[in-house]
Amino acid sequence: MTQYDFKGKTVLISGAGGGLGLAAAKRFAEAGANLLLTDLTEETLRPARNALKEHHACVFHPGDVTRESLHTELAAIAVDSFGWLDIALNNAGILHDQGRVEDMDAETSRRVLEVNVLAVLFAMKVQLPIMRRQFEETGTGGVILNTASVAGLVGAPTLSVYGAAKHAVVGLTKSAAVEYARKGIRINALCPAFTRTAMLETPLSQSRHGPELAEKKLTSNIPMARVGEVHEIVQAMLWACAPENSFYTGQALVLDGRLSAG
Repeated sequence: MTQYDFKGKTVLISGAGGGLGLAAAKRFAEAGANLLLTDLTEETLRPARNALKEHHACVFHPGDVTRESLHTELAAIAVDSFGWLDIALNNAGILHDQGRVEDMDAETSRRVLEVNVLAVLFAMKVQLPIMRRQFEETGTGGVILNTASVAGLVGAPTLSVYGAAKHAVVGLTKSAAVEYARKGIRINALCPAFTRTAMLETPLSQSRHGPELAEKKLTSNIPMARVGEVHEIVQAMLWACAPENSFYTGQALVLDGRLSAG
């Protein structure tokens, strides 16, 4: 496993209470980063508090990412606590139950779009000016990594609204990357396929076919015939944020076992 050095870097992670967000927080902590972690409530953020209670520079602040003011609060905390915001992982996201387009109800659809798209927009609206000022004053740029999905690159039958939301995240990412390419900010999207997190394992465990058969069916169209593991995705997250990759921006980084290759 490649080791990275993020000493002195301030990293903001949303959706940090579990899954990819928590795993990424642990890796960034090991690499020496200052951490600002958020999740919806104190309860959902508790696993991160417990896992990182020994980390010397870690601040926790729960809140709903669909509330624009939360991102202003987080930015102020980052600057007050650590001086700057160097890296932002806009990782919070939700899934909806499987169903055809005609079956999607308005309330669910609206919530999925708010959490997966508008929250990313609200976050970047606050993060970008801070990172731009840092670049102007110090010459040190910033990095934003938005968690999208392979569903943001290909069709997602029975997950249409989720797929639409993740397509929007990729579009936001690429547009912002062009706007800020000369302002010292790199912006990319992470596009994993099915990954072994609670978001995947919960529906698998509830399948009437049983989790093993459900997973086999799920991976039948993946050339590598398996789901991704959390450590594989998190390794890519750190790679995308590493200062060594200073020429990498405006990309959708795909980790999908060749699913989207056709």
